[in-house]
Amino acid sequence: MCGIVGYLGKKNASEILCDGLKKLEYRGYDSAGIALLNGSGFRVLKTSKRIETLSKTVSLEKSQSKIGIGHTRWATHGEANKQNAHPHLSEDGKFAVVHNGIIENYLSLKEELLKEGFNLKSETDTEVIPMLLQKYYKKDIKEAVKKTLKRLEGSYALAILCSDYPDMIIAARQFSPIIIGLSETEKAVASDITAFPEDINNVIYLKDGQVFCPSFV
Repeated sequence: MCGIVGYLGKKNASEILCDGLKKLEYRGYDSAGIALLNGSGFRVLKTSKRIETLSKTVSLEKSQSKIGIGHTRWATHGEANKQNAHPHLSEDGKFAVVHNGIIENYLSLKEELLKEGFNLKSETDTEVIPMLLQKYYKKDIKEAVKKTLKRLEGSYALAILCSDYPDMIIAARQFSPIIIGLSETEKAVASDITAFPEDINNVIYLKDGQVFCPSFV
């Protein structure tokens, strides 16, 4: 079991993500990390220690990013270290992904991607997801997500960012919970409603097979 949180709005994303992860620490505490999207791409901060350590690192960064995703992990694939901690990036740096669940066919997907020249750096099942997104992305984010999800067998709750879409968080669910939170100026995703920022006043519970993304409407 792992914890997911994502934020898009007018506030400091790093602070909101760390606060949300602290509330989700009961879902996993062997490592944690966040990915912040800004004008130069993704800034990823990870730790193999508790969330307090991540929060101290984040506070030193003084990031002003308004969008990001975060994750607190209970390891199922690979050791509890920074390399295996989420978020995971695609090789080209365009996609960042956090995941709760188990991708049952990840070994065959990983073998396929390695044969195609992708460089996977972790021991996790999750890393195949951003690589598949990169593989299928031809400037159509909707199509890339659909093709990627069709390849996944098992369970997942996903939060996805793409650097080409700096005002969008994509969430998807299959057998693992993820919740959408909305207000007039904010969007959030989380494994548990307790991780939402206080101004969220509308909640959507995704059902299995559903994807949340403004471009999918």
